Amino acid sequence: MSSLNSLYLKLSTLKEIVDVLERKQENGIELTISINDTTNNYNQNVSAFVAQTKEQREAKTNKFYVGNGRTVWTDGKITAFEYKKDTAETKKAETDNNGDGPDLPF
Repeated sequence: MSSLNSLYLKLSTLKEIVDVLERKQENGIELTISINDTTNNYNQNVSAFVAQTKEQREAKTNKFYVGNGRTVWTDGKITAFEYKKDTAETKKAETDNNGDGPDLPF
């Protein structure tokens, strides 16, 4: 259940992202990576764009694409991520309550 993908981001796009983050006083940006079954005219099947909220998706707001690339290796078994109830937050709370571990900020 794995793949290796190559993604190319232009310097001008990176500068634009940094400018927007600084203007909005944000610490980072969430990207969505899309891997398609078919390639485009440049033999690329991977694209990345700024993640959208549910409201933006429902309003069909245009995506801000930041880069394109290609899958360079896969085992052919990619599956969707499964959320598990046993999260890091649960483990942290248990550790903090027992006094067995350090009180880390994450």
